[in-house]
Amino acid sequence: MKAAVFDRYGPADVLEIADVPRPIPKDDEVLVRVFAAGVSAEDPKMRAFDHPPMLRLPIALLFGYPRPRTRVLGMELSGEVTAVGRRVKRFAVGDQVFGYTGIGLGAHAEYRCLRERGVLARVPDGVDLESAAVASNGALTALVYLRDLGSLARGERVVVVGASGAVGTAAVQIAKLLGAHVTGVCSTANLELVRSLGADEVIDYTTDDFTEGGAIYDVVFDTVGATTLRRVRRCTHRRSRYLVTVFGLRELAQMLWTRVVPGPRVIAASSNFHWSAEDLAWLGERMASGALRAVVDRSYPLAEVRAAHRYVEGGHKRGNVVLRISDRRSAPRAYGS
Repeated sequence: MKAAVFDRYGPADVLEIADVPRPIPKDDEVLVRVFAAGVSAEDPKMRAFDHPPMLRLPIALLFGYPRPRTRVLGMELSGEVTAVGRRVKRFAVGDQVFGYTGIGLGAHAEYRCLRERGVLARVPDGVDLESAAVASNGALTALVYLRDLGSLARGERVVVVGASGAVGTAAVQIAKLLGAHVTGVCSTANLELVRSLGADEVIDYTTDDFTEGGAIYDVVFDTVGATTLRRVRRCTHRRSRYLVTVFGLRELAQMLWTRVVPGPRVIAASSNFHWSAEDLAWLGERMASGALRAVVDRSYPLAEVRAAHRYVEGGHKRGNVVLRISDRRSAPRAYGS
């Protein structure tokens, strides 16, 4: 099978399209013929070994150094089940599915085995597989941070910083579904996009500082690492929650400190440890009903994986970037719209 592989860390040029062995599902796994996969912000970082200092040692132990042990990147995908292990009950050959591979990566290939009990669900009718392919990573991050870690309640005011990114576009919509009043912070070019997702207010960070506008927020959700605790104290109260997806030793220390001192509480976590197939199905149902949409900025064929990486690491993508792995015309069934 074809896959995008890399055998050394470095720039996008290290990526190659190569033939690799097709995986064989274990007793508790399904084999998915991948139609589409997401290229997330994590993929170029993994490829370049570009990590915060505190994460370099554990990532090196997990993924290899000075050369990668895992040759195929990609964490989210959609496709069709082509084979099942003998103990699999939830899925059958022919099911269209979407899901998350976890630290095993491997979504940027024509086939990928996934555990039946992993973060995997059927694609609901009416949801196209390119949208489904990018419905796990950003949206599950937003859901777990807002609903579970941040305990966002109906009627509360939340500001989403980085509202036009993969996590941010999902966060705006999920916060509205949870009944919050939502303010999105983004650049001038993305104001209309964020409004179209349901934001009650939109702030252009190139001209205004949301921390100085006089509004007080119950939840500040920084999806891109653009703020500090010192800044958000200006627009929060003593019971506010400050959610950060980009964090280091400073934020971890602040988490402990803000548990015991008055003021906004800092919350950071590796949210993927909290993800579940049930939450993925919840997202799929809301996509099918039109209450939630995955924003796809650009779509690239597998052969252009280098261009996809360069675009993502440029830092200006709107929502998500999709890698088309398999040709629709060669698929055994018609795929979505």
